[in-house]
Amino acid sequence: MLSRLMSGSVRNLEREFMCTVRLLDDTEYTCSIQRDAKGQYLFDLICHHLNLLEKDYFGIRYVDPDKQRHWLEYTKSISKQMKSQPPFTMCLRVKFYPPDPAALKEEITRYLVFLQIKRDLYHGRLLCKTSDAAMLAAYILQAEIGDYDPGKHPEGYSSKFQFFPKHSEKLERRIAEIHKTELIGQTPETAELKFLQKAQMLETYGVDPHPCKDVSGNPAFLAFTPFGFVVLQGNKRVHFLKWNEVTKLKFEGKTFHIYANQKEDKKIILTYFAPTPEACKHLWKCGVENQAFYKLEKSSQVRTVSSSNLFFKGSRFRYSGRVAKEVMEQSAKIKREPPEIHRAGLVPSRSCPSITHGPRLSSVPRTRRRAVHISIMEGLESLRDSAHSTPVRSVSHGDSFIPRSRSQVTDSSDGTAVISDETYSPSDSVLPTPVAEHSLELVASRQINGAPCSIEEEKESEAGTPIVGDMAELGADSRAAGPMQSAGGEAALSETEQVNKFVLSVLRLLLVTIGLLFVLLLLLIILTESDLDIAFLRDIRQTPEFEQFHYEYFCPLRRWFACKLRWVGGLLINK
Repeated sequence: MLSRLMSGSVRNLEREFMCTVRLLDDTEYTCSIQRDAKGQYLFDLICHHLNLLEKDYFGIRYVDPDKQRHWLEYTKSISKQMKSQPPFTMCLRVKFYPPDPAALKEEITRYLVFLQIKRDLYHGRLLCKTSDAAMLAAYILQAEIGDYDPGKHPEGYSSKFQFFPKHSEKLERRIAEIHKTELIGQTPETAELKFLQKAQMLETYGVDPHPCKDVSGNPAFLAFTPFGFVVLQGNKRVHFLKWNEVTKLKFEGKTFHIYANQKEDKKIILTYFAPTPEACKHLWKCGVENQAFYKLEKSSQVRTVSSSNLFFKGSRFRYSGRVAKEVMEQSAKIKREPPEIHRAGLVPSRSCPSITHGPRLSSVPRTRRRAVHISIMEGLESLRDSAHSTPVRSVSHGDSFIPRSRSQVTDSSDGTAVISDETYSPSDSVLPTPVAEHSLELVASRQINGAPCSIEEEKESEAGTPIVGDMAELGADSRAAGPMQSAGGEAALSETEQVNKFVLSVLRLLLVTIGLLFVLLLLLIILTESDLDIAFLRDIRQTPEFEQFHYEYFCPLRRWFACKLRWVGGLLINK
């Protein structure tokens, strides 16, 4: 009996595995999962643990042994998606950024989105000018330590708090000044709400960049936001396409295509190259899911999409879940007492410490600073070489989807964007990101702030998730963008690719047709010439239609072929 119980318990253990999910506040949730459990089961467990109802904005991210990021698919088994052996480690992250985070129904949801955007600010995915950086940091300070208290916060206290890996003393003084004077009396809830309202006005709100290269081989970052598809390159946003303009997303191997229709029936095709086929497939899946979530009116409109229109090639994928409009409608129906929120407070984060205790230091170790400096110079050289390699189509947020005061959009005197002293080089994983100091702030020449310093920290945070580091600022108004005429080379290359793809499709269709005809010919010979006594063959032979075909068409055709073969054989023998 004892041995039977022990063997049963061993079998149960074999059917289960441990799974740890790192939450947005860097706490960990560990649970035991059945081996055949689907992703939806784990996600529901986490949402129940967090008391979260507006859960459609969030997802579970994991990284495979090849360092490729993935979003856990809820309709598939967890164990079949993971390429590593248990125990598994994953992260809860915001997958679909709310178009208006301040409009979220519950405070717990706003708090989790606040934590995600604070992480984006620290890791360089949320870029802004110096004045905005100071205000955002002050809101974080107010939310986490409360009102300024001379007894608890001595002179220079803001230097002990690190919102960005590297920033200036002037910015620290400005953060402290705002915290002392402008935010007195604000509760954590209010400070977080103001932070969200400020962050959503930034052009890189909701950006989760995917590193790629354009057709000229220049580095670029592709991203999907609540409002459309974005391409960042050098120090500019070179493309912005609204979701209703994007008609199709497609990938083949490492090549990613974006098809769009713009005003006046203008069709464009953008082509980029991912580092690996796996990265390209992940990029495509993210694009399909974001387009379905933000563009469609109902989840019933979601269709299965194919990565390619070529025969016998490509992946099929279907977004599963509600769309943004349905999520908002469902949130409006929530009627319950607001759940209690346990804020992190002064507890420093291990991976993205928006508040850390200690002197203000560059997070790049001293031994690596020379290498970083060299890579910065290389990044600047590549930026100068590729400044005009891709046509610039910078679209103002205010013009497209976010109400913004026109006073916030100002052109510099020469109409060009100022490149910051330290520019992100996509070949590097480690760069400090200072917020540039200027006596006169040029709004159009937005100097950027804070991004990650150490890939090890981000790996710990995202369980190996690759990071963007600091990208340069996102460019000026659309008037400084320039015409699309510089896209001639890219358009010509795209047309050549389309012709090649069409020829390849025709050849494949021809091969398939020939193959089918050959199979039909073999079947016909078997029916007419073989002596196989099989029931279904016998039934076919006895039908009047087949007998008529056999005597009127097949027999004359056979005699003609036999005559031709004898004639050819005679010619060969005579020679």
